[in-house]
Amino acid sequence: MKYTFAAILAIFMLKLSAQEKHFPKDENGKFIYYKVVDSQVLAKAILLERAKNFVSTVNKKSMSLITSTDTSVLAKGKLIIDKTILVAGHPSGELNYNFVFEVKDGKYRYWLTDFEYIPYQRDRYGNFVATTTIGTPLEKSADRLNAGSWKDIQASAYLKVAKFGDTFKKYLATDKKTAEPTKKETISTKKW
Repeated sequence: MKYTFAAILAIFMLKLSAQEKHFPKDENGKFIYYKVVDSQVLAKAILLERAKNFVSTVNKKSMSLITSTDTSVLAKGKLIIDKTILVAGHPSGELNYNFVFEVKDGKYRYWLTDFEYIPYQRDRYGNFVATTTIGTPLEKSADRLNAGSWKDIQASAYLKVAKFGDTFKKYLATDKKTAEPTKKETISTKKW
């Protein structure tokens, strides 16, 4: 009975570990998240405008626009990587990246690359802050002692980036208008 339970548990763990997705590497040996999306419905100018709006308005706290041309958008950003133990969770670090978006008639592509991980620690006030300003490249291999936690960080980073990519695709596909600032009417008490 003990052996069958251990065997079932081992097979279950192997299946779970086989389902983890990892970043592919580009021609320079860096991790990359690359997607090409067919978009025959939307025009090139609309897609470019929505991508700029996504970077500058929707994610203005976590992304900054670097350059923008008539066919591309380049931005830098960061994602917060969480560490969850049972139910409680806290940020374990931040992931800095470069975001590139290019559009053609009928399709667009985007990719995130140059991932750098900066670990967090608690300060004396109980807030989680960055331990350093220098990031560690995500594709760097870890030593034997930290290999397990580094693999967990890489897996969490992939999940966060994939979620970000899905959010970006949904934003480009939907017709969300930006809220224009409403003109506030001033009330004069002198005239009545």
